[in-house]
Amino acid sequence: MEQRIAVLVSAIVGTLVLALFAVVARSARATGNADAIAASAARLRRTTFWGLVVLFVPTLAYSLTKTPYRTDSRPAAVVVEASGHQWAWDVSPSTVPAGKLVEIRVTGADVNHGFGVYDTNDRLVTQTQAMPGFTNVIRYTFSTPGTYRILCLEYCGLGHHAMTSQLTVTSAP
Repeated sequence: MEQRIAVLVSAIVGTLVLALFAVVARSARATGNADAIAASAARLRRTTFWGLVVLFVPTLAYSLTKTPYRTDSRPAAVVVEASGHQWAWDVSPSTVPAGKLVEIRVTGADVNHGFGVYDTNDRLVTQTQAMPGFTNVIRYTFSTPGTYRILCLEYCGLGHHAMTSQLTVTSAP
């Protein structure tokens, strides 16, 4: 639906821009009184300005209603806190249900870490940075139950290779 609206708005804006170019090209050949030409150009600028205001204000208002921020219509998420330490992950809780939105809040306690979640086939399913003093949020719905590995994706020191944990995804209740 949003793509259709974007295509429609793009087509309208493109048509208006082409029409504006046609008017400018036609008026460029105008001859006559300089005051009349200046008055005509001023009218064209006013009309163009108010036309753009009328077009963009509703478009902006509509687009702000579609922002990706949490609204009450979103399903409640299971919140998981994940903190990276040299050389371990603290993940709580470590069990989440399949088919439910999981919000993983990731931070670093000491240095930067890369937080990567791998499925049972060792494919990366989601990732973010774990940085001291900042919390990144991953919103993900695990569709398949199993044990998902959590690995550090950024070299963080001598014990980096051992920085693993797991997240157990259970069958939906």
